[in-house]
Amino acid sequence: MAAPAPTAPAPPSVPPAATFPPVQPPAALARVRNRALFRNFFLRELTTRYLGSVTGFAWALLHPLALLGVYWFVFTMVFRAGGFGGASFLAFVAVALWPWLAAQKALQRGTVSLAAYAGLIRKVAFPHELVIYASVAATLALHFGGYLAVLVVLALFGQSIHFEGLLIALPIWLLLAIAVTGLTLCFAALQVFIRDVEHVLMPLLMILMYLTPILYPLAAVPESVRPYVAANPFGYLVGRLRAALLDGRIGFEAGDLMALLVVAALFFGGRWVFRRLSPTFEDFL
Repeated sequence: MAAPAPTAPAPPSVPPAATFPPVQPPAALARVRNRALFRNFFLRELTTRYLGSVTGFAWALLHPLALLGVYWFVFTMVFRAGGFGGASFLAFVAVALWPWLAAQKALQRGTVSLAAYAGLIRKVAFPHELVIYASVAATLALHFGGYLAVLVVLALFGQSIHFEGLLIALPIWLLLAIAVTGLTLCFAALQVFIRDVEHVLMPLLMILMYLTPILYPLAAVPESVRPYVAANPFGYLVGRLRAALLDGRIGFEAGDLMALLVVAALFFGGRWVFRRLSPTFEDFL
């Protein structure tokens, strides 16, 4: 009787494909990691620089109020300035002063922010621009919260604030954030190699503040130099904020497209400088 033919061994059992976690491509993993890094950097900026101490958080909100009070005394009680387009001096200046101080603080902090992450930059490979994004975002987020609070207080004290103007004010703040980020990327990259950038930036910003129609209306500027003052990009943003929040004009204007182009040029120009210099940061930090 012939022996039975040997049977082939059964193939090993393979679990269903659904039990294996999906494999993410390297680009997707990098995006997830970068988002987590940005979130950690953002929270660190808030907790260590502002929320970590009572004085730091309070001063971030009280500093603009103190300046506003000083300017109110000097310009209304001493110089007795007028001609603010029907608005009170407090409302006229507050709408423009708070965004300027937010941009100024974001530039100053962001310019020197890479030094705080020098150890991490030397040891871990990650997009260094995330540090700048987190620093600028944390500063502007905090000051924007103070800005909204000031608008509410002004309205409670009888000032004519058009809250529907936030439909324009919010995009204006977004444009401000993008422009400030581009400038900060450029200055922060230069600060790594030229340590005097932060010292030059502070007086330069002070000069630019008085050359911007924040404490005075553009109509008060002599006609011979008015076009130069009007060419200030931040002056345009200030005018749009006042038109929206003080006059209630929420329609788009022809200059908005030009402002968008200028902001895009500042951001991509600053990022180009940063990315060109970024590969050598670990050698100089």
